[in-house]
Amino acid sequence: MFPPLTRLLTPHRIGVWTLAWVSAVTYAVLGLVRLGTFRATVFDLVIVDQTVRGYAALGPPYAPSSGVQKGYGLDFLQLADHFSPIYALLAPFYAIHDGPQTLIICQAVLFAAAIPFLWSYTRRRLGVVAAYLVSGAYAVSFPVAQAVNFDVHEVMFVPVLSAIMIERFDRGRRLPAYLAAFGLLLVKEDMGLMLIGFGAALALTRRRLDGAIVATAGLGALVLVRGVLIPWAGGSHDTHWRYDHLGESVPAALAKLAGDPLGTFHLVFGDTGKIDLLLLLCWLTLFLCLFSPLALAAAPMVLERLVSDYSLWWSADYHYNAFVVVILFCAGVDGAARLARRVATAEARRTAVVAWAVAVAVVGLTQLPRFAFDQLASPDFYRPHDRAAAAYQAMGVIPDGVVVEAANHLGPMLSHRTTVLLWEPAPRGAPWVVADLGQLAWPWGSVDDAKKAVEERRAAGYMVLFERDGFVVLHKPQG
Repeated sequence: MFPPLTRLLTPHRIGVWTLAWVSAVTYAVLGLVRLGTFRATVFDLVIVDQTVRGYAALGPPYAPSSGVQKGYGLDFLQLADHFSPIYALLAPFYAIHDGPQTLIICQAVLFAAAIPFLWSYTRRRLGVVAAYLVSGAYAVSFPVAQAVNFDVHEVMFVPVLSAIMIERFDRGRRLPAYLAAFGLLLVKEDMGLMLIGFGAALALTRRRLDGAIVATAGLGALVLVRGVLIPWAGGSHDTHWRYDHLGESVPAALAKLAGDPLGTFHLVFGDTGKIDLLLLLCWLTLFLCLFSPLALAAAPMVLERLVSDYSLWWSADYHYNAFVVVILFCAGVDGAARLARRVATAEARRTAVVAWAVAVAVVGLTQLPRFAFDQLASPDFYRPHDRAAAAYQAMGVIPDGVVVEAANHLGPMLSHRTTVLLWEPAPRGAPWVVADLGQLAWPWGSVDDAKKAVEERRAAGYMVLFERDGFVVLHKPQG
C-alpha cells in the first residue's frame, strides 16, 4: 500500500524538496547560461558529452577529444583517462535530449539531490532549524558553486552518494549505505581513498567490522582500478601523475612521504595557497568538522591534492573541492553534536547548536560575492556573446558527422552533431577547423599564434570557407 498523501506532503518534506529543487534550477541556469553565451569548453564538457554519447549508443565510451590531445587517437576510452563508468547512468537521458544541455541539467539535479540526505542527518543530530540552515549553507557553498560553474565532471555523483553513505550508516540502514559506498568507487579511480578514510571513521565510532569492510573495499579498488582496469582500457599509470617530486610510482611516493615526516609536513603546509584552501574548507563549518572522526573520510582526498606539484589542485576554483564538501558539512554537524553534549542544560545545548548553524549559514552567504553564484545577480552574465551571430554562422558551415577542430568555447555547441577535437597549436589533421581569432582562448598563448596557425593551415592546403568577426572556418578535402 502507498502511504497517504498527507504523510508524503508534510511541511518539512515540502520545505526540504523545495530547497533542493530551487538549488537544482539555480545550478542548471548557471550552467546553461554559460553554455549559451560561449563560456563552456571542450575540456571538459565535450569530453563528458562524447563519453555519455557512447554509452547512449550502446557502444564504447570513446572520448576522442581527450584521446587525440593525449596522443592516443580517436578510439580512446574515457575509462583509460578517468575511471568513471558511472557516467553510463546518464545515457538514458540522451533519449530525451541528445546534447551537453542534458549533462548540465543532470549535474544540477545530482548536486541538489544531496540536500535531503544532509537535512535528514542534521535534523537527527541537531534538530530541524539547524537542518535547514546547514542544508542551505551546502547549497550556496563555494565548492558547489565552483563545480557547477565549470562544465560538468564526475564529481556530480559524489555529494549525493557520500551523503547517502553517511546518513544511512548513521541511521543503521547498512544496505543502502554500502551500495552508496561502492557506487563511489565507480566515480573515479581515486575514490578508494575516501572509503579508506570513511572506514577509519567507522572504526573509531565502534563500528569496526563495517569500517574494516569499507576500508578494505577502498584499498582493493585502488589496486584493481589503477593496476588493472585503467591499463586494460588503454591508459597509463602516469596519465594524471603529478608527483614526480615524490617518485615515479605510488609505492615510491608513499615511501618517501612516510620516510620524511618533516618534509611531508612542509609539503602540505609550506605553501600559502594550500593553507588558504585548508582554511576555506574548514571555515565552511567554523572548524567544527575537525572535532569529528568523519573528517578522516575527507582527509585522504585533500592530502592527495596537497602533496602534488600541480597548483590547480590546491585551488579553491574549479570542481575539486566538491568531492569532500558533504563530508565536511556532516563532520561539522557531528562535531557540533559532540561539543554540545558538554553543555550543561538542554536549553543551552539547543541555543548553542542553533547559533552555530546560523553562523555556518552566514559564512555561506558571505562567500557568495567571492565565488561563482554572484554572476547570477549581474545582467552582464545573461548578455549574449558580442559576436554570437558570426559564431553561429561559422558553426553552420560545418556539416554533420565530420571531425572538426574547434576553438575551446565553440566545441560544446558542435558536440551533439560532430566529432569535436580541440583547436590547439599542434595540428590534428581534421578535415574541418573552426577557429576564433577575435579573442584569446586556451590553450593558445596569444591571438597572433592562432593567426599564424591559420596561415600555416592555408599553406598546407586548407581552404577558407567562412571568415567573419574573427571566426574562420577551414576545410581540407579528403582524397
